Amino acid sequence: MNVCSRLARFATVTLGILLLTPAMAAGRLNVLIWSEYLDPAVVADFEAAHGAKVFVDVYEESESMLAKLQGGGASQYDVVCVPDSLVIAAIQLKLLAPLRKQNLPNLRHLEPRFTRLSFDPTGTYTVPYQWGTLVLYYREDPGRPAPDSWAAIFDPTASYGPFTLLDSVRDTIGAALKYRGHSFNSTNTAHLRDARDLVQAAKARAIGFETTVSGRNRVLAGTSALALVYSSDAARGMAENPGTRCVIPKEGSEIWLDTLAITARAPNRDLAEQFLNWILDPRQGARISTFTRSGTPNAAARNLIAPEVLKNTAVYPPPEVMARLEFLEDLGSRTRLYDQIWTQIKAK
Repeated sequence: MNVCSRLARFATVTLGILLLTPAMAAGRLNVLIWSEYLDPAVVADFEAAHGAKVFVDVYEESESMLAKLQGGGASQYDVVCVPDSLVIAAIQLKLLAPLRKQNLPNLRHLEPRFTRLSFDPTGTYTVPYQWGTLVLYYREDPGRPAPDSWAAIFDPTASYGPFTLLDSVRDTIGAALKYRGHSFNSTNTAHLRDARDLVQAAKARAIGFETTVSGRNRVLAGTSALALVYSSDAARGMAENPGTRCVIPKEGSEIWLDTLAITARAPNRDLAEQFLNWILDPRQGARISTFTRSGTPNAAARNLIAPEVLKNTAVYPPPEVMARLEFLEDLGSRTRLYDQIWTQIKAK
């Protein structure tokens, strides 16, 4: 079954989620996750092994995930994919359930460096799922030097051609901060005002704001020369069209980690734990990383990943590039500074 057919199957099964009642929940698992981020074949095998039905709902923008959980999703979905920067917020809003680790023996396969992160240092609520970076994805043009800097977006004299911005507060403002030599997590008001002005100026020259998937698709379709996207989408685009490339700008970028968690009032918590343990199985983890072209936090899965993915520096950057990456941090009450300037950017 090709990818399009698999995704079409997913779209069909998601239609039933909102119709579920508690009595119908037994044997059914409701998952909320980024689009194109879960290999349907892995899900089908889980269903066969556990006599269950899995319903997958998707989101395209991280804040919309949190809004769905707050809007009743914490009692509707069983498993949710939570980006690292939103884990603390989800915990504080009491949207997630503590994990019963005795039911997750495959946790032992995780790389230690992904199990003691600041947003959940004891792994009480979350299981690392996939990781990647924020990159510039572009169409190769023999007549132009390849972009190597955030200047391709923020400096009109260094433009690579028509481009799209990422419709994501922290990512896009963070890229502007990094271009100026600041941290992705800066809360310095002068830094943020400057980043706002940079993004507003870029917005005036850009095709528009897109999700990471639609930004990738614009480059593939030739309606954009460059897009700000996540590395997993860039790697999938490169596999589809070898005439496209991606780069982590020389100023540095962001490393992100998506996690899986069980919602606070999951209709089927036992099945949710079985699903998490299934995903943590090295064989399933390798299949998922090969499908999504994301980095795996599963040490035992790494050697089972398809060689073309394992050797792809868009997925696994070399050490000297990794050294220039930083995680997004939860900024607590100062998150409102980003929300304020994002509103100003979108309104102008």
